[in-house]
Amino acid sequence: MKTRKALGVVAVGVFALALAACSNAATGDGASTSTDAAGSLPASCSEDSPTIGVALPNTINPYYIAMQSGFEDHAEELGYKVDVAIANDSESDQLAQIDAFVQKGVCAIALNAVNSDTGVASVKAANQAGIPVFSVNVTIDPDGLKNQGATIVQYVGADQTTGGKQLGEQAIKDLGTTDKLVVGILGEPSQIPTNQRDAGFTEAIKANPNATVLETLDTNVDPAVSLQVTGELLQGNPDVNVIFGDTGPAVVGALQAIKEAGKQDSIKVYGFCAADTPLEGEYVACAAQEPYEYAKIVLDNVQTYLGGEDVPAEVLQPLKLYTTGQTVGAKEFG
Repeated sequence: MKTRKALGVVAVGVFALALAACSNAATGDGASTSTDAAGSLPASCSEDSPTIGVALPNTINPYYIAMQSGFEDHAEELGYKVDVAIANDSESDQLAQIDAFVQKGVCAIALNAVNSDTGVASVKAANQAGIPVFSVNVTIDPDGLKNQGATIVQYVGADQTTGGKQLGEQAIKDLGTTDKLVVGILGEPSQIPTNQRDAGFTEAIKANPNATVLETLDTNVDPAVSLQVTGELLQGNPDVNVIFGDTGPAVVGALQAIKEAGKQDSIKVYGFCAADTPLEGEYVACAAQEPYEYAKIVLDNVQTYLGGEDVPAEVLQPLKLYTTGQTVGAKEFG
């Protein structure tokens, strides 16, 4: 396996490595990652079957189960090994797992951060060890990266803003531009992708001048939390007639809350596709991502990068729009 200069290692990272090397030489205690003064990739990249560290937030959400399968299946096809770490939605656990990847000397890291802002520390830790980071699904805060002097090689994910816009346009198509719309948004404000979805939907819904968009509510990408906040939303705002869920779990909780409130006939739900939830009744449209495919794209680009070729800094995939009566694909989720 060829190695190449690590484009993602900044000068501060190289300086930190030099200090670490001096410390390790004195103590005889150091990580298995090997980098030279010029910032070349870990020595493990030259192995017949390099190991790629894969950091995922959880395996409760079917989205991440599909993504894990994509990494495992395609790694076998490409001749890589994958070391999968599940953070159980803990930011501190994920950072510890990244540190463990550094100690193991993995060749590269695929990072689906628990949150956009805290993912910066994980990238920084990998940078300082000369390990290239490919982020997937959750965008790492660009301002945080800049402030920390940290970089990623590539981001792979859905075209989030366009996905939200597609759903807003579908709502306008369904509901028109004259009737009063009171829109509740069920989101996850700590993640850049979900905020982008919200922005796309909100912009599109403005085509109806009589639409009012309420403050975004935090569902924590958890159907139980979504159930609770949606119930509170409907109690406090009885005129809500449109709900946008920017994740599948948000949609699941919203649908349950609407049913419990007996408002199935007065509210329309648009959102990112909820697993195993048919598009019927009040649930009229969803946008689907393909996490299994995103994992494959990441590994293909890791292979290209390790082979000495440049890869694009960002890969945005289109989303599939489904409406009432259509069936969402088995590996497609919100």
